[in-house]
Amino acid sequence: MKLVFATHNKNKLKEAQALLPDSFQLISLDELGCYTEIPETAETIEENAVLKADFVKQTYNLDCFADDTGLEVEALNGKPGVYSARYAGEEKNDEANIQKLLNELEGNANRNAQFKTVIALNLNNRQYMFPGICKGKITGKKIGTGGFGYDAVFQPDGSDKTFAEMNLDEKSAISHRGMAFRDLIDFLTN
Repeated sequence: MKLVFATHNKNKLKEAQALLPDSFQLISLDELGCYTEIPETAETIEENAVLKADFVKQTYNLDCFADDTGLEVEALNGKPGVYSARYAGEEKNDEANIQKLLNELEGNANRNAQFKTVIALNLNNRQYMFPGICKGKITGKKIGTGGFGYDAVFQPDGSDKTFAEMNLDEKSAISHRGMAFRDLIDFLTN
């Protein structure tokens, strides 16, 4: 089965391809020839996922899915949330985002956070939603060199490693994106 994954993010594409059975072929926006940066102007992660999936369906008339992910920090009233990728500015710089987050949490004992992913699937003229949440805490400094985004400062509950210290299989087994993708895969294969 061929499906468009409405993303330009090569890291997300790599994670998704690692989770999907070989019978699925993902087509990225770049492979589709879509170089448009789809505006993420909604107020929620769910609505941003829908915006991206609907853009592909309306523009190319292809079955597709899109995800949106945000880091929600309890002490910051859910921020950065939908602004996670551009928390420190529109240039979407991971290092700057992490530094801003650590600065805002400096001296705060409450480090509770969660990563939230929502996948919106447009298939056969219907839309389906698949959420995934991974609870954890924000570390006091960057730990690990793998992953992307906030992975070096996010330690999931029940683990002594940050996402950046895990290999892709370890991360996918417990991550927000892994949960959402497993539900998507179950839906598509049953």
